[in-house]
Order: sequence, then C-alpha cells, then structure tokens
Amino acid sequence: MNITLDVKKTVEENAQVYFEKSKKSKKKIEGVKEAIALYTKKLEDLKQKESDELGAFKDMNEKIQAKKAIKREWYEKFKWFISSEGFLCISGSDATSNEIVVKKHMSEKDIVFHSEMSGSPFTIVKTEGKMPGKATLNEAAQFTAVYSRAWRQGISGVDVFWVNPDQVSKTPNTGEYVGKGSFIIRGKVNNIRPDMEICIGIKEGRILAGTRDVMKAYAEKYVVLIQDAKAKTSDVAKKIKHKLSAGDLDDIGRFIPSGGAKIKESVGC
Repeated sequence: MNITLDVKKTVEENAQVYFEKSKKSKKKIEGVKEAIALYTKKLEDLKQKESDELGAFKDMNEKIQAKKAIKREWYEKFKWFISSEGFLCISGSDATSNEIVVKKHMSEKDIVFHSEMSGSPFTIVKTEGKMPGKATLNEAAQFTAVYSRAWRQGISGVDVFWVNPDQVSKTPNTGEYVGKGSFIIRGKVNNIRPDMEICIGIKEGRILAGTRDVMKAYAEKYVVLIQDAKAKTSDVAKKIKHKLSAGDLDDIGRFIPSGGAKIKESVGC
C-alpha cells in the first residue's frame, strides 16, 4: 500500500486527510453491505415466488391428472345417475341439452320423464329393452323434479310424468310453436309425485347424484340436500367437498340444483 504525503502539510494535517478518506471508504462499504442485503432479500423473495408458483402448478397438474385418471363416459356431459336397479338415466340441464338428450339419445324402448312445469329437464331411462321397476321410475321422477324450475322457485313439490318415446314429438299441433328443448307429449301419461331432495356422494373419486336408494347402492358416503334459497352454490360445494373429503368442486357444483340448497344430513362422512 502506497501513502502519499503533502510536504506542505504537517504530519497531523496529512493524518487528518487519510482519516477523512477512511471515513468515506467506511460509508461506501456500509452502503455496499446494505445493497448486498437488499438484493439478497429480493433474490430470496424471487426464489420463494418461483417455489410457490411451481407448487401451484404441481397442484393444478395433479388435479388434471386425477381427472384424467377417471375415465369419463359419454353420458357425463349431462346430469346422470345409475338407478338402484342398474339403469342409466340421463337428464338435460337446459334447452340445448334437452334437445340432444331426446333427439340423439332416446331409443325406442326407453322411458321419458318430464314435469308439468315448464323449464323442467327431460330425463331418459335407458332400458336396453328391459322394463324398469318402481324403484327406477321413482328415482328418475325425483331426479327430474329436483332439477326442474320447481326447485329454483322454492316450490316444495311438483308432479312428474313418464311416457314412451313414441309419445314424444317435435311436430306441433295447428297454431302451436315448439321451441328449442321443448317437445309435444301426446296420449296418456303416468304421474308420480316425488320427494324434493337430492343426494350427492362419491365412489372411487367420481361424484354421484341421485336418491337415497341410489346412494345406498353405490356411494361410499354422501350428503342429503334440501331447498334453501339463501345458500350460495359455491359455498355449498365447498361444504360438500369437506364432508366427502374428496371430489372436484366443479363436478360437485354441477349436481347442486339451481335456486339454492343446504345439507340436511350426511351419511358415512
């Protein structure tokens, strides 16, 4: 280290010069230390953010993979259930899906359900040529009633009827108009007055919906829902997911009737 002295200054004055320089250097060093600490903190924050984002991505990817792991059947595009007697039942949820359910998926030997109230779904029992028993008929009627406008309007009961496919037509009578998702029913109908409640359960990761008997036949555990106009669907879905300890919120939400619902009881949870 070289030291330069000013011969015109005294030893004390030269010493004072270097003392001042040392103070400035010390301040610079402190500033550098503060800068290092600041950037170290920023780097740690960035690493933490990156870690959080990676964790969120992994969680999302796991959910996607879990959904892929459950093979989706064609009928899961609609509201659906398997009756306690083993019959597949599919139901529309709006005008478009009603149209598809009836036009594309109704076969000659099936049974068709609808309610006396407009704005109700068409529910098809896929019979495969076999005659369903009273249990399936009641289950399909209840499914139709729950997802009808009656639930949305807080009506405690509604008449549901069933007919054969050849009684369902898109051809209107003179002076009538048949809109999208609507059909003309001709001939004698068979009426059922079902209960207004729906169960949502789970089996091997798949969300199920149906009557108590359907749940008893298939679900590992389930909740029973009744009408509650004050309830928010997203909040109810979270409560159901918590009760079931599994399930996707979107899948659960699809089976919660429009118009509000609350958990009346839970079984096996």
